[in-house]
Amino acid sequence: MASNYPVQKSKEEWQAVLTPEQFRVLRTAGTEAPYTGSYDKHYPGAGSYNCAACDAPLYKADTKFKSGCGWPAFFDAVPGAVERRVDRAFGVERTEIVCANCGGHLGHVFKGEGFPTPTDERHCVNSVSLRFDAEDKKEEKKEGESAKV
Repeated sequence: MASNYPVQKSKEEWQAVLTPEQFRVLRTAGTEAPYTGSYDKHYPGAGSYNCAACDAPLYKADTKFKSGCGWPAFFDAVPGAVERRVDRAFGVERTEIVCANCGGHLGHVFKGEGFPTPTDERHCVNSVSLRFDAEDKKEEKKEGESAKV
């Protein structure tokens, strides 16, 4: 993982705050088995999905859709929250997505699959990379305050 992210921790510090499966996926670009994640069939009306490593808001609940792929699917991220990288593993070129705040691996984004979404993109995200927040911190601000992030 690149080391130029706002949240910086050593391998040992990440291992102390993440479960072994979260560490495997978020810090070593692993993938959880399809249809096993807690957020695959989770469709709340509001809230946000935050990075399980650093708690940065990544996706709003209203951008989640049923893709049938076995992992949570979103058609768009919170602006600036997700960074895209070229992934040439397994002999094919894909677009990896990582948390822009800590560099944690989230999954991959696919375009042009024909889903009836505003972006025609599918952000295929590992459930273990996410933590759901029903309160949606980006939306919670009082007059004169900046958003709680």
